[in-house]
Amino acid sequence: MLHQCKSCAIARPISVVLIPVRTPVKRDLKFDYNGEKVRGVNLGGWFVLEPWITPSIFEQWADSNTVKDEYTLTQTLGKDEALSRLSDHWNSWITEDDFQQIASHGINHVRIPIGYWSVIPIDGEPYVQGAYDVLGKSLDWAAGAGLKVMIDLHGAPGSQNGFDNSGRLGAIDWTQGNTYDQTINVLNKIRDDHASHPAVAAIELVNEPMGWDLNMDTVRQFYMDGWGNLKNSDVAITFHDAFQGVTNWGDWGSGMWSLLLDTHHYEIFDNDAVAQSPSEHVATACSFGNDMASTGKWTIAGEFTGAITDCAKWLNGLGIGARYDGTFSGSTSVGSCDGKYTGTVAGLSDADKSNIKNFINAQLDAFEKASGWIWWTWKTESAPEWDMQDLLAEGIFPSPVSTRNGKSLDPKLFLYYIFVAMLFGSTSWMLEWALADLLLQSLVSAAKSHWRIIQPIIRISFLHSLPPHQHHDLSARFTI
Repeated sequence: MLHQCKSCAIARPISVVLIPVRTPVKRDLKFDYNGEKVRGVNLGGWFVLEPWITPSIFEQWADSNTVKDEYTLTQTLGKDEALSRLSDHWNSWITEDDFQQIASHGINHVRIPIGYWSVIPIDGEPYVQGAYDVLGKSLDWAAGAGLKVMIDLHGAPGSQNGFDNSGRLGAIDWTQGNTYDQTINVLNKIRDDHASHPAVAAIELVNEPMGWDLNMDTVRQFYMDGWGNLKNSDVAITFHDAFQGVTNWGDWGSGMWSLLLDTHHYEIFDNDAVAQSPSEHVATACSFGNDMASTGKWTIAGEFTGAITDCAKWLNGLGIGARYDGTFSGSTSVGSCDGKYTGTVAGLSDADKSNIKNFINAQLDAFEKASGWIWWTWKTESAPEWDMQDLLAEGIFPSPVSTRNGKSLDPKLFLYYIFVAMLFGSTSWMLEWALADLLLQSLVSAAKSHWRIIQPIIRISFLHSLPPHQHHDLSARFTI
């Protein structure tokens, strides 16, 4: 099955699709959101814990109902023990080497989730601090790797969505009491501390506010106030669609600059979605990408995955099963979670690998119709459908990420093709030309890291056998 469909495929991997932007750019932003695609990855489970990303941190409470999230974890451990354990985690889960690895695959953005409690703690809460200092160091790591950073306020006071990834599972109390002002204060501190850093290209006002449970007039006002406090900084001011759909935000924000709309795309968190066939998953992604491209704003998929099941251990919450195999309350089994509950990409079936690869490539095509994408997430302990680092290592996720054919073309294989072509002799220059032109399409996008070595070899191998009038044309084609 082809991963692409005509409605969302990009003609060539190296094409640049410019998005019509109706929002004026009045600041000197650090990334060209008009002319370049965002190709990024989230550093999930680092400063905001999620049981499914790092189940080992939560394993001792697997059979109890006491610990479900970072709030109850720190509450149960107490300040001293929590700080000891989490400090070790902050300093080991993601390191400078990860930033270098990420950049080596052609990725240009990292989105770093942070909780309000790490920035401005609230008296009486059990959370421990220290992650914000590591965040500061990580910005220098990003700069050293040539990466841009989106700082994402992933957890707001009171919880903006009731998810465990907001810090506290349960009630949605954000915008109640003084939580609105507390959130603004957190954003202002992030702005004051980090907006001028050369790596910080964007700040997200709040992650995934639950629009259908919140007053949307209040959410929109919060976005206006947050934008007002950041508008004189050289960052893209990022706001989530609040699960209202991107098409509902097209007319919002007229006259505001530096706005970046973030939407998240998952096809596994309801019974109908997870029951889709692989081809239906692809078609859904294509349609979603078309919606993104229609907003008239810079629009990215700030979270998405290659997962076509919700099988990953504790993905739906600590101790909760999966819709895909019918172990989630109210669900009907679609198939088996064998190899997908925990494991590695290498341990997946060939069919699963193929389906995930096709789904990933289709989404990359779809989202690059708009302003781009940021994958969730860079690494996990044992969730193979989500783990970009592992998917890259196994050739399921394309590298460089601007390509759509898996691993880069091996330079040794390329040289072999050149040798075969040269066997035809100098009189067969047309055949050599056709072969070179064909190989170039994958070479330019898939092997830029080898270009300085390959380019001279190409010229030496081909120029001698071409008619003189072809020399200049060939040189132009092989210049990036």
